[in-house]
Parts: sequence; structure tokens; C-alpha cells
Amino acid sequence: MLNIFTFFSHPLPFAERFCLIKQAGFDGVSLWWGDDDTDQDHELQPDLARAAGLAIENIHVPFFTANQLWNDSPAGNIVLNYYLQCIDDCADHDIPAMVMHACFGGLLPPVSELGLARFWEIANHAEKRGVDVAIENLRETNAHAAYVLEHIDAPRLGLCYDSGHWHACKDKSSQFDFLARFGHRLMALHLHDNHGVHDDHMLPFNGTIDWPAQMQAIAQTGRATVATTLEFNVDYEGLEPEEHLAAAFERSIKINQLRRACTFS
Repeated sequence: MLNIFTFFSHPLPFAERFCLIKQAGFDGVSLWWGDDDTDQDHELQPDLARAAGLAIENIHVPFFTANQLWNDSPAGNIVLNYYLQCIDDCADHDIPAMVMHACFGGLLPPVSELGLARFWEIANHAEKRGVDVAIENLRETNAHAAYVLEHIDAPRLGLCYDSGHWHACKDKSSQFDFLARFGHRLMALHLHDNHGVHDDHMLPFNGTIDWPAQMQAIAQTGRATVATTLEFNVDYEGLEPEEHLAAAFERSIKINQLRRACTFS
């Protein structure tokens, strides 16, 4: 499947956005599960996406307070309950998975047993509700995500691999090579490009990622059923939404062909 994250630089009403995505040729979408994208209720998205003929791959939940999960404070319990509710939202809306961050920002709390216990609660609740939870690798730091995936081997907890975050990450040591270590648990992809410095979220082939090598690494995980999903949000000056989506779909086809060639070679 060729999917796209719904926020593709042009702030549009949900119904219009989904129709344009479908018209461009995409099969499905990943939804932002927050109200800061537009002034519309995010829970309207599943019905509108399906009405446009799109499958829903997952929701991406807000991550601005994720650090609280690691702190011994009432705020940590509030954030935990929020993520448990997001799992319930997935189950209630028949959405198979959610993507989340294990932390956020530059000033991070240390990993902790309490934080790990909270992620166990997330993993157990996901198992109970039949929802996958994919932890995303980040650009700034990956110790928290690696810690969670290393210590919790649960069937409903896995990896969301972000190509742009990995390319711009300063620490590419083997301990944070998520595809090599956790590729067998791959549940979602965020595919976008940059020049190896900033998290630019550009279309594939507009930056410096080696896409044949990148798609080969993804193919080698053996997780062929995970959708090829673009997550770009760079506003290319002068392009109408239809033109932007047409370019995105063309790049999706190219990288998916690379992935399939490696899968079946």
C-alpha cells in the first residue's frame, strides 16, 4: 500500500484533504490525532477518510508531554491515561495502530523503572484492545525508545521507523540502529528526506538519503505488509495541493519499486 501522513503542508479541511489524497492515487492515510492541525475535531477524520475511499493505517498521537511518562509525578499518570485513551480511540474507530514518541525535546529526564512500567501498561492495554503501538526513532535522542523496545518484548509493541530522523541523527551507533536491532518488530514507516542535518521532512530524492540502500534495509526486515508511507510537510512555494500530492505520489511509486525489487530479488 502507498500511504501518506495527512498533513502535507497545505492546511485544508479534512474532507477536502482526504479527497485530494485519494485523487492523487494514495491507498491510505496516517492521521494526526490532535486538534492543533486544524480547527476541526480530529475524531471526525476516520469517517471522512473512509468516505473518500482511503484506508487508515494508524494515528500519530501528540508527543509534547511524553517526557512526563518517565517522571514520578501526577503529571506522568495523566499522560499515561491520555495514551491509554488513544489506544481506546483506535479500537473504537477500528484503526489498527498508533504511533508515539518515547520522549520529546532536548532536555530529557533519565530513563526510569517507573517509565518502563508505564510503557508496560501501554503495551498490555494495546494487547487487550487489539491495537498495535509503534515507538518512533527520533533525531535528537534515541535512548528512551531503544530502552523501551529492548526491555519490553510484547506482541503489540514495536517500531515506527523514520528515515529522516535516522539520516539527520548525530548518533548512528549500532545501539541506535533501529532497523538492524528491531526491524523484525517494524509496524510503521515515516519516509521523508533531508540533507543530514535538520529534520526537514522533504519528499524523497530532494535530500541526500541513499534511497536504494534505505529501501533495501527496510526490505531486509521482512515486514513486507507494512505500508510505504510518506511523512512530508515542506511547503514548496508555488505548488498547489494537487501538484504537491502528484509529486508525492510519483516519489512513493519510485521508493516502493525499490523496496519491492529488494523484497523479491
